[in-house]
Amino acid sequence: MVDLQTWWAIQQLHADYAAALDSGQWDLWPEFFTDEGVYRLQPRENHERGFPLATLSLTSKAMLRDRVYGIRETLFHDPYYQRHVVGAPRVLEAADGRIRCEANYAVFRTPFDRPSTVFNVGRYLDTLVLTGQGLRFAERLCVYDSEMIPNSIIYPI
Repeated sequence: MVDLQTWWAIQQLHADYAAALDSGQWDLWPEFFTDEGVYRLQPRENHERGFPLATLSLTSKAMLRDRVYGIRETLFHDPYYQRHVVGAPRVLEAADGRIRCEANYAVFRTPFDRPSTVFNVGRYLDTLVLTGQGLRFAERLCVYDSEMIPNSIIYPI
């Protein structure tokens, strides 16, 4: 479906995305997206039923930057670390300059004063496009398996 070099670029995008979030480099997060890039976090039940309701829906790089501002300046929460474990991406389709792929993920949360716990598990459904800066997300849909989430989602998944 795609050549080895393209598959490797997809793998590297996933790894770089996780590394940026795991290290708290929030300003890098919007740069993984196109200017019109969409980031949505949605429970599996809603996704499978075709319901549009999402826990979080950001529809541009400007909205992603606003979320970063919120994380840094306005959201009050107990601080914690995140650690992403992302499976190998599976290419679903490559046509017309777009690549649709999916990858399973697990996010662990570690509060400063407590043990690590599984925070969020699901799969990424991505639409990627090649830009002058390399592959970027035109859309990243994070479909999480549990209908319940812990009290809040502050950081990106």
